[in-house]
Amino acid sequence: MTMPDATIWLIILGLAVGTFLLRFSFLGLLGDTPLPGWIRRLLRFTPVAVFPAIVAPLVVFPAATDGSPDPSRAAAALVALALAVAFRSVLAALAGGAATLYLMLWLIG
Repeated sequence: MTMPDATIWLIILGLAVGTFLLRFSFLGLLGDTPLPGWIRRLLRFTPVAVFPAIVAPLVVFPAATDGSPDPSRAAAALVALALAVAFRSVLAALAGGAATLYLMLWLIG
């Protein structure tokens, strides 16, 4: 399915305006207002929630295969999760997961 160039640019422009308005509503309008403690506590969990949300679809439905789970990526995700829980370190989880992924891809092919 192909779309005309004008439609694609209209979608990109709409998404850009929507993203700007969402960020401005929080940063621009509330920038000088002190946030309540419960909101600040919840905002600390944003990076913890975003990282798995980015990685999970790539593990469960990798684009390189026919859509079925890939054992290399699943093993890398499990190792990264185990290292994150054990050491409470993002760098250890990233390094261990990447090393496991490359090792498994090399072994399995």
